[in-house]
Amino acid sequence: MPEDKSKVATAAPRAACQAYPVSIKSSRRTLLLVDDDPLCARFIGHAARECGFSAVVTISAESFKAQYRDAAADVVVVDLAMPSADGIELLRFLAGEGCKARIVIISGFDGRVVEAATRLGSALGLEMGGALTKPIRFEQLAKAINQEGEGSNVASICL
Repeated sequence: MPEDKSKVATAAPRAACQAYPVSIKSSRRTLLLVDDDPLCARFIGHAARECGFSAVVTISAESFKAQYRDAAADVVVVDLAMPSADGIELLRFLAGEGCKARIVIISGFDGRVVEAATRLGSALGLEMGGALTKPIRFEQLAKAINQEGEGSNVASICL
């Protein structure tokens, strides 16, 4: 009989999150995510919840913009490559809205492109919290969304 992987829990995700505990100032932080790949979005949303976040997952720029004002996000995760709008447009949107959340960029693009987008976000006055290239590994994502004030670092990681 095949194993039901949806119900299998491992100690690794919780251990990775315990290394980056939820801050005492808030019992539940909010992460807002936009990624047009539903599997990647689902993975990141699940990882965020494992790390103590309330996750708001969107798969289009339009739904991201609609959710932004209601989410009151502490961390925003933005995919650079999407069909209807790119992540650069969303960084400009966030800057125009006066976003104070920590921004983490994710992308399948070359690391140099991701680093350039991170520098642009900083130049726009956003708090850039790093960048991750796809495919993404849980431990790297947990570190990126939980670290405060770490600044930009591009990490090439695997799922």
